[in-house]
Amino acid sequence: MNWREMVQSYGAGLSAMEATDGGGRPVPVDEAFRAWSAASCAVRSSGRCAYLIGNGASASMASHAAADVAKNGALRTQVFTDLSLITAIGNDIGYAEVFAEPLRRHASRGDLLVAISSSGRSENVLRGARAVREAHGTVVTLSAMRPDNPLRSLGDINLYVPVATYGLAESCHAAVLHHWIDAMVDGAPSKGGA
Repeated sequence: MNWREMVQSYGAGLSAMEATDGGGRPVPVDEAFRAWSAASCAVRSSGRCAYLIGNGASASMASHAAADVAKNGALRTQVFTDLSLITAIGNDIGYAEVFAEPLRRHASRGDLLVAISSSGRSENVLRGARAVREAHGTVVTLSAMRPDNPLRSLGDINLYVPVATYGLAESCHAAVLHHWIDAMVDGAPSKGGA
């Protein structure tokens, strides 16, 4: 694949992105972003927290997005990237619980979870999403690869990119997260000045 074909693959994946609600019903993508932004603004105005989770590249995207939206969008965020916490839970309880265990202790009604998984099949991300649903928080999922992936059925807002490789999925998810961040910045309270 040459560079032009690669760029076209990104554009095709993002253009074909599908959004569904908590009942699995299709919604327009812009409507899904508006709902995500509204949920984020509700978290910000109520002093609640947005959690972001993922593995590997998705973990680094979660951390990057959390930092940007906290700094620029005035949203309180948390990621579970502390090596001691991850290895303690992984060793003592099991790696499938590295997100769910702390989320069960911290997440509550009114919080927001952004769950990122290229395959939509990462057990620890699935369990994290279920933990926030049980706490009556709002769950937004980002997935790719297979349209029947289980993560896609766990969110209140589900964004699915129909691409087949991790590189395409990760790059498309990064673009999705930046679009969310831009929406948060546009809706952030004024920092003063005219």
